[in-house]
Amino acid sequence: MSNIYELPFSGFRVGHAEDTSVVTGTTACVFDEPAVAAVHIMGASPGTRETELLNPEYAVAKVDAIVLSGGSAFGLDAAGGCQAKLKEEGRGIFIDPVSIPIVPSAILFDMRNEGNKDWGRFSPYRELGYEATSRASNQVVLGRAGAAFGASTANTKGGFGVASSSFAGGHILAMVALNAVGSPLIGNTNHYWAAPFEEDEEFGGLGFPNPWPADAKVGRLKSGQLVAGANTTLAIVVTDLSLTPSQAKRVSITAHDGFARALYPVHTMADGDLIFTASTGQIKFDEDKLLELSVIAANLTTRAIAVAAYQAEKGAT
Repeated sequence: MSNIYELPFSGFRVGHAEDTSVVTGTTACVFDEPAVAAVHIMGASPGTRETELLNPEYAVAKVDAIVLSGGSAFGLDAAGGCQAKLKEEGRGIFIDPVSIPIVPSAILFDMRNEGNKDWGRFSPYRELGYEATSRASNQVVLGRAGAAFGASTANTKGGFGVASSSFAGGHILAMVALNAVGSPLIGNTNHYWAAPFEEDEEFGGLGFPNPWPADAKVGRLKSGQLVAGANTTLAIVVTDLSLTPSQAKRVSITAHDGFARALYPVHTMADGDLIFTASTGQIKFDEDKLLELSVIAANLTTRAIAVAAYQAEKGAT
C-alpha cells in the first residue's frame, strides 16, 4: 500500500504541515462548502476548540473546516491559522461586516518526543494551521505526517491513517491521528488487533497470531505517559451522504467502537480520544440506513488506526 492516499470522493480536501525542529504537526480537513458536523468525546482528557458549538441543539449547524494538531493546548492555535486562511478566501458565516469561518479543532499530546519545545514567545501552531490549510488537496500522506508527525503509541510510532468505503450510493471515509497510550499490536507481536477488519493487506496482511501470545491481555502503556492529557487519538469521519447534526452525532458515537477494536487499552484517563463526523450532503440519505452507516464508520475507524501505525512503522514518510 502506498503512503499517498487519494480521496475517493469530492467535497473536501486534506492538508498536512509539520515542524521538524519541534517534531510536531497539524492536519486541516477543509470542506468545499459548509458541512454538517458533530463530535463525540470518549477520552477523559480532551483538548478542543468550538466542539460545544457542534451539539445538535445549538444554532450553528455547519463548519468550514476541522483541524487536528499536535502540541497539547498550544496546538489549539492551529485552528486560528486555518481560520485566517479561510477568511482570506471569503469563507465563513457572514455577520455584517465580516465573515467568520467556523473551525472546530482538537489536539493530541506530543510534547515528550525529541523535538525542541523552546520555541520562544509564540508557538508554531498558528502558522502550521495556515500552512496545512493552504496545502489541502485530494491526496493525503499516510504515516508520520500532519497532526501525527510527533505521535507515538505504547510500542509503535504514531501516524496518520485513512480508510474508506462506498455505501448507499455515496461514500464514507475515516481518518485518524494516532497517539494512543495503549497499543495497536497484540502483545509483543507485530499482529494488529484490527486484523479481522483489514482489506487488501493494507496493514501487512498478517491476520491474528498463531499461537495466541500469552501476554496478549497485558495492557501496554506508553512509558512515563500514564497521566491526564499526555496521549489522545483523534479521528474525522467524512461522508457525502446528507446527514442531520443528530445523525452525525450518532455516527461519531458508534465509530468509537473502532477505537476499542484497534487499541488496547483505550478511552483511558490518559487519553482525550474523540471523533468528529462531517457530512458534505451531496447525496440524499435514507435515514433507515443510519445503523448500517454507523457500523461501517466504526469498521473504517478500526482500519484507519492500524494503517496509521503500519505506515508510520514502515517509515514511508
